[in-house]
Amino acid sequence: MDVWGSRRFRIRGAIVLAGVIAIAIAMGSCTFRERTTGAEAVVERFAALLDKKDYDGAAGLTSYPSGASATLKQVFSGLDPGKPDYDLAQYIGLDGTTGLFSMTAAWNFGENRNWKYDLQGTVRKLSVGWRISWDPSIIMPQLDSKRTAKLVRTYAVPSPGVNDIVGAPLMAEQTINVIKLDPTKTGDQVGSANALADAIEPVAPLITGAALMQQVSASQGKPVVAVNLRDGDFNILEPRMASIPGVVMEKQPRLISTDRRVWSPMLDSLTKVWQDNREKHSGWGVQLFEPDGSMVTQLVGEQGPPGPDIAATMDQRLQRAAEDAVVSVGSPASIVAIQPSSGALVAVAQNSQASAHGSVAFTGLYPVGGMIELFKNMAAVAKNKAPQDVSVSDAGEAANALGIGMDFKVPGLDETTGRLPTGKNGAENVSRGNAADSLLASPWGMAIAAAGIANGSVPKPMIAIGQPATTEAELPALTPEVTDRLRTMLRDGAAAPELAGLNRYQGVQAFAATAGPNGWLVATMGDLAFAIHIDDVDSADMTARMAARLLQALATPD
Repeated sequence: MDVWGSRRFRIRGAIVLAGVIAIAIAMGSCTFRERTTGAEAVVERFAALLDKKDYDGAAGLTSYPSGASATLKQVFSGLDPGKPDYDLAQYIGLDGTTGLFSMTAAWNFGENRNWKYDLQGTVRKLSVGWRISWDPSIIMPQLDSKRTAKLVRTYAVPSPGVNDIVGAPLMAEQTINVIKLDPTKTGDQVGSANALADAIEPVAPLITGAALMQQVSASQGKPVVAVNLRDGDFNILEPRMASIPGVVMEKQPRLISTDRRVWSPMLDSLTKVWQDNREKHSGWGVQLFEPDGSMVTQLVGEQGPPGPDIAATMDQRLQRAAEDAVVSVGSPASIVAIQPSSGALVAVAQNSQASAHGSVAFTGLYPVGGMIELFKNMAAVAKNKAPQDVSVSDAGEAANALGIGMDFKVPGLDETTGRLPTGKNGAENVSRGNAADSLLASPWGMAIAAAGIANGSVPKPMIAIGQPATTEAELPALTPEVTDRLRTMLRDGAAAPELAGLNRYQGVQAFAATAGPNGWLVATMGDLAFAIHIDDVDSADMTARMAARLLQALATPD
């Protein structure tokens, strides 16, 4: 073949190849346009928008955008922080206006928490183009327009219990009857409030119609809780409450004391410890709910075994004795008792007058008043000074060495031990002015100080065995000289005339003082230390009388 023949061959070949490429491009262009605008592309775009949680964008590709948007928004919110992954698995075109598709869905809710399932749907060609026929079940099995989906924690049954320091049951999860007043369900709110207060008066005499109306006024139309009743009380009172307009009665699981005679702010803290225990051993699930809040089913989930029972430090016998003591006075009063050798909080009680101001046994701050003599003498020994030369800062430093003002982190407990004096007056002599008023302590803090005196060092307090407090502060042992001085002050203090009522109880050492109208007492007896605080004392021996009531109740058989 000559050169020219070879060239003609190459030219003809190039023309043929170019034609093939042009046809291929034309065919590919048609396929591309069909894929980006056709039914299958719409489903793929829908899946991609679901993965982005773009509920409005995905809803716009359906036959019912507003309904789809509301459902998708709820699902993404209810399953947050889950991450979805929807993929088109198969598309089948039935004709030019209808197609069927299947998708796979995979949700990830964290490590080893995965959910996979298959879905089917229909896509139709409408006047606005191809649109997915909306049905909530193309997003999740058994979902409909009224149901809601939620990612929830699940808890093993039966729940762990809470036992006291000797292993006896202290708290257990039980069904409680929550009695509410719904202002939207009665035409006479005042009448319903008064009627409900009368109905529950046998078990809740302090809840009045006026008190309920105060709650209603502040609730912005939402139901308010009037009282929580155990089944025994509810069964008696239910007929009296059922006919009152606006009264709503619900049954809810609740951790409560097994002995109704035991009540204490410490129980709230133990509930937090118990809840933390449950959270650590909780499972997970995706559940569907009806509009009234009732669960339809759990679609997926996993639950492990329950956590161990909580070993609380409370001594129920001592707790009941403390309760008997605080209700013996008519002004706010509280008692905190600690086991010095371990730091175990064995009893905490406050009467209703004190409870009106919150959990004052743990968080109430009061001037130490005459109790500063303990800290002044401690500082005098530690710094080799005469007591009259001790400064406010010296006394505050001594108080801090006994735990006052220390920041303890006790699992489950909100507390404050005290507040130390600060500012330019710190260098002043402690005997001048109102130095004792600048040092504040809580009953909890004073009980820790008493335990430190008995133990020779401040113990790390705890409300659950095996979970002692943590603190950044150092807890060095007190020197023998300091310990001797403090214990001597408690021994001599017990001989004061106003503490004579304690003399019949063997081994009791105590120190009492006042701070204006308030009374303080700290005491030790063997491996027990406690602090008492009373607002508005009526006499110098009022705290001693309460202490005697505590010890008398403790000595009396149940």
